Amino acid sequence: MQVSFRVSPLARRLGWAGLLPQIAGVAMIASHNPAFYFAGLCVTVCYAALILTFLGGVWWGLSLTRPNMSRMAPVAAVVPSLVALGSFIPSMVGLAWPRPSLVLLAIGLLASPLVDRVLLAGEPEAAPWLALRQRLSIGLGLLTLAAACL
Repeated sequence: MQVSFRVSPLARRLGWAGLLPQIAGVAMIASHNPAFYFAGLCVTVCYAALILTFLGGVWWGLSLTRPNMSRMAPVAAVVPSLVALGSFIPSMVGLAWPRPSLVLLAIGLLASPLVDRVLLAGEPEAAPWLALRQRLSIGLGLLTLAAACL
């Protein structure tokens, strides 16, 4: 089964709309309003972790549908979920949270376009999807990093 990499206008709009929860979380943190501050931290950590695991699911799906894909694809597909889980460990054991978690998640998000490029090397039909994914991942990664710095 071949997967189409064409990006529809609806998918493009929904992709960009996917940055809105992180923008809202960063705005809540930046307000320094005690009523919103902690909620903003929670939103940014949870949303970044959720999206990182989603990307792993995309890579898993690609590895199942592309017989010529690297044998490392399933490994790459599992790592984001482990990173996302790891980002919650500081809060589980009472350590400083969530700034280290936000940095860890931002690194994962910012590195994800590199994984996309490696997994889809030699597939020129993936270019439109890769371009959108790169912009969205960098945008979400930078927003997550901004949340860590506020």
